[in-house]
Amino acid sequence: MPEIVVANVDVYVHRSTPEGVLHLVLRRAPGRLYEGTWRMVAGKIADGEQAWQAAVRELWEETGLAPQALFAIPSMNQFYEWQTDRVQAIPAFAAAVSGDPTLNEEHDLAEWLPVDEAAKRLEWPEQQRLLRLVDRLVTSGAVPDAVRIPV
Repeated sequence: MPEIVVANVDVYVHRSTPEGVLHLVLRRAPGRLYEGTWRMVAGKIADGEQAWQAAVRELWEETGLAPQALFAIPSMNQFYEWQTDRVQAIPAFAAAVSGDPTLNEEHDLAEWLPVDEAAKRLEWPEQQRLLRLVDRLVTSGAVPDAVRIPV
């Protein structure tokens, strides 16, 4: 039976503008895992760290931004790794921010895009789905209180 592994987090970063909600996508730098692909903020959960704490830390490390609001997306990124016979279960978070990112060495480009354009940049269907879910929850004001994380 496959092992279920929870070791990483995904963070879908967004900001409100007069034109609507924009989503941050980051291009992976040369020499990095997933080089040249567009992604959201993501990273490993450190020992002794809760997943939501890893999300805040990874957001800061990759973009220099701190969340003004944070919520756990009421769904998660999941996929099967056939090479290791493991299911990756990745808690996903949405972070509202202001300002522009200051990228670390993991990324070489960042863009703020409307949901459909941002989703087209992401390769993985599950990441596209989660991005669209974040957009629906944020634009409709329907983020459940139970998933909001005080920051």
